[in-house]
Amino acid sequence: MKVRDITSAIESFAPLGLQESYDNSGLIVGRLDDEVHRVLLAVDVSEEVLQEAVDEGCDMIITHHPIIFHALKRFNSATYVERCVEEAIRRGIVLYAAHTNLDSTPEGMSWRVAEMLGLQSVEVLQTTNDSGAGFGVVGVLSESEDVEAFMRRVMQTFNVKVLRHSDIIKSQISKVAICTGAGGSLIDCAREAGADIYLTADLKYNDFMRHENSIILTDMGHFESEYCAIQILFDILSKKFPIFAARRSVRSRNPVNYMIG
Repeated sequence: MKVRDITSAIESFAPLGLQESYDNSGLIVGRLDDEVHRVLLAVDVSEEVLQEAVDEGCDMIITHHPIIFHALKRFNSATYVERCVEEAIRRGIVLYAAHTNLDSTPEGMSWRVAEMLGLQSVEVLQTTNDSGAGFGVVGVLSESEDVEAFMRRVMQTFNVKVLRHSDIIKSQISKVAICTGAGGSLIDCAREAGADIYLTADLKYNDFMRHENSIILTDMGHFESEYCAIQILFDILSKKFPIFAARRSVRSRNPVNYMIG
């Protein structure tokens, strides 16, 4: 299998043209004509994930977050980014990322979370073009649900240890807005869509004051909201190449640790 075969399958689902201008999705280390025998799927390239690829004989790592996000001026092993890139080049491991293009493509990240929570009549929260792409989604539960029961279901479904939230201003919810990753910029969109609760990550202190007594704002954690990227990528490759060896990382982990009192 060539690298270009793998990247074409992913980009037919999440075209690189959908990525944001600040992003660095696509082929980061390696060449399109390189041979690939086994792929490892993860949220991030870390030293643990890179070692897992070596141990499992994977010669390509596909992640949601690009290992190189800002320009690098030197390679002297001073940071984990430099060490990972150096090691990947040294061992001939291809690195590829599907980031904001996987976020915004129809049936992408937020869509998958909505599916896992059983939402119906799902629509894009903030459209970016006429093809149905955009960030976030909004949908309805099959029947109204107690808000605390819903939040506990989110915690159980996505292995969330701590769920931060604004004031619980209503006991029952039926309409849910979702944006995986950092979604503070879509709070107003969620309110305008009439959502009872907005599920996202990386909310700032002042964000929790923007509920305007109309919506419950919840922060489930960045990693937790985007862990589904591994399964999305696995589904893409399994459907396109049924007998190709794609492995879901067991060492892809949340860099944020929690102390619970």
